[in-house]
Amino acid sequence: MLYSSKIQSLSESTTIAISTLAKELKSQGKDILSFSAGEPDFDTPRAIKDAAIKALNDGFTKYTPVAGIPELLKAIAFKLKKKTTWIMNQAKF
Repeated sequence: MLYSSKIQSLSESTTIAISTLAKELKSQGKDILSFSAGEPDFDTPRAIKDAAIKALNDGFTKYTPVAGIPELLKAIAFKLKKKTTWIMNQAKF
């Protein structure tokens, strides 16, 4: 099969190359922390899975508002006020 010159000039993804190298080094017994592909090497915790299932069952199946979820913005502002000297309100996010 013939491919266009553009396709033929493409090289391997750097992310995949680094991820492959990290896996290879791990298999050799080296202590590697790989931040290449953004794929965790552990299963999603049960509490997160349960919360996701509940959200789906409760009808949260659409995109969130562009400005953010008002309740979440309010909670973040409250936490920042409590834990830092920052005074935020959700309109500033």
